[in-house]
Amino acid sequence: MTIKAIILDVDGTLADTEDAHRISFNKAFAENHLGWNWDVALYGRLLTVTGGKERIQYFVETCLPDFQKPADYESFVKNLHLAKTGHYTAMLRGGRIPMRPGIGQFINDSRQAGIALAIATTTSPENVSILLQQGLGADSESWFAAIGCGDIVPHKKPAPDIYHWVLDKLGLDAADCIALEDSENGLRSSLAAGIKTFITTSHYTRNQDFTGAAAVFDDLNDLGHFYRITGLALSKPGVFV
Repeated sequence: MTIKAIILDVDGTLADTEDAHRISFNKAFAENHLGWNWDVALYGRLLTVTGGKERIQYFVETCLPDFQKPADYESFVKNLHLAKTGHYTAMLRGGRIPMRPGIGQFINDSRQAGIALAIATTTSPENVSILLQQGLGADSESWFAAIGCGDIVPHKKPAPDIYHWVLDKLGLDAADCIALEDSENGLRSSLAAGIKTFITTSHYTRNQDFTGAAAVFDDLNDLGHFYRITGLALSKPGVFV
């Protein structure tokens, strides 16, 4: 099959970010004297909701029925999320969030084969920018023909909006692309946009339902195995066979 572009998720796909997000949320809660703590098990459940602000709101609605919301609740959530983002980006800049095994080589192989790269994620533009710079190199943002992130679309994953946005920016049909995701919500999003999708599971997502995925892997540590099983063996620029 001829592939013109590969669209990649970020959190859990490019890098092991989710526990850093959890720790950063807890730091923001503590400095705002909220007494909230998201442990690993709870955060795993909260990850069914995409978007940090949306996750906070879901937590309040489902876990804190007696919480007295501030008069300007929307600003409260926004500022809490901004504080969390500050802690998270500090971890990124400190080199404390590793890229996932094999992802750097996979990106390099794809670039050398003449395949366009793109990103489709719900995380913020700042988070994406710093992660790419720290994990792949100072100029790595320029490797991506389209970077779709944050709140640029009305509905976050599992809605297909972010993938439709990226396809529009690429000027390509879904059949021209493949996606790489790590979560059920990500898979539902890409499949709804009509894109063939491969999964690399993370600690938080390995037990999710990946029905419809072209293939599911623990990671890309053995790229030869990944290419053989998926049929994505690079033969010449632009073509996976």
